[in-house]
Amino acid sequence: MTLAIRSVAQSHVGLVRAGNEDSGYAGPRLLVVADGMGGHAAGEVASAVTVEALAGLDGPGPTPGDMDRDEALTTAITQANRRIRDLVEADPRRSGMGTTVTAMLWTGDGFSLAHIGDSRAYLLRDRELTQLTRDHTYVQALIDEGRIAEEERESHPARSLLLQALGGEDVSPDLTEVEVTVLGIGHRDAVHK
Repeated sequence: MTLAIRSVAQSHVGLVRAGNEDSGYAGPRLLVVADGMGGHAAGEVASAVTVEALAGLDGPGPTPGDMDRDEALTTAITQANRRIRDLVEADPRRSGMGTTVTAMLWTGDGFSLAHIGDSRAYLLRDRELTQLTRDHTYVQALIDEGRIAEEERESHPARSLLLQALGGEDVSPDLTEVEVTVLGIGHRDAVHK
């Protein structure tokens, strides 16, 4: 049985900012979202650089046993971070530019998920939505330490403060393996709903 990714992507500038600093990619084996930050410091450049570095992982590529998906994602993210830092060094006006990244690489038997920042990935299985990523934010750290309750997340004054994002000194993505569940639907099941 051949499985394939089907995806839909949409981006919206939101209600506060005039420009959209997000970049995304949806291909046959790769899904990426990068949420740029920095405003005048060119967050849209950081997110575009990140997507460009990861897009090279898409295509026919090796079979699952031939490639370490986690290593490929980590290498591409590290290269993107290096490129962003080089751009800041070349033009100090871009100081503060950065991006989050969440990427899923498919090789036929599952996904490897790489994540830095607060752009979340969710799994919908058996009609239940489960968050796969953990936010790299100050507020999440406070929740993890038991200093504030989960309910305080949305109203906390530092809710947007990231602890890790591309453009920083050293980045290390959280890596997660996601298994695929194949559901068989027989003719009878399809007819009697």
